[in-house]
Amino acid sequence: MWLQNFSVAEFLFLYLLMDMVTATTEGVKVSVETFYQEEYSGIAGGEFVFAYRITIENKGTSSVKLLRRHWHIFDSINDWKEVEGEGVVGEQPVIEPGGLHQYISGCSLRSTSGKMFGTYLMERQDNELLFEVAIPEFKLITPFLLN
Repeated sequence: MWLQNFSVAEFLFLYLLMDMVTATTEGVKVSVETFYQEEYSGIAGGEFVFAYRITIENKGTSSVKLLRRHWHIFDSINDWKEVEGEGVVGEQPVIEPGGLHQYISGCSLRSTSGKMFGTYLMERQDNELLFEVAIPEFKLITPFLLN
């Protein structure tokens, strides 16, 4: 088996690279991939920058509009913050049935690891009903922690 050639640390690193978390709420599927941004991080100054790619898929039968986001961001040094605002990266996308919206954003932590999760406030376009969609919890871990 090809996995036999990897150390535990290498296996964990590969697992984190391939790991995508997903949650589906009321027909809206949210998937998250994360990436450590070494070139933007200031390790000596205690700033660790991560990017994340979010894919939002509408598996339902009516169009939905993303109105707001609400994030919970936890740092491994017990730093916690909440971020709320309109839309995502300056947009309030309407996602048609069978369609998707993807964006990349990021955050910085004061330590080498943390996690994020949250919700989107969405509106069904056919009846204007508001509902919340879960953003699944995802880990933010610097690769050198696994060595």
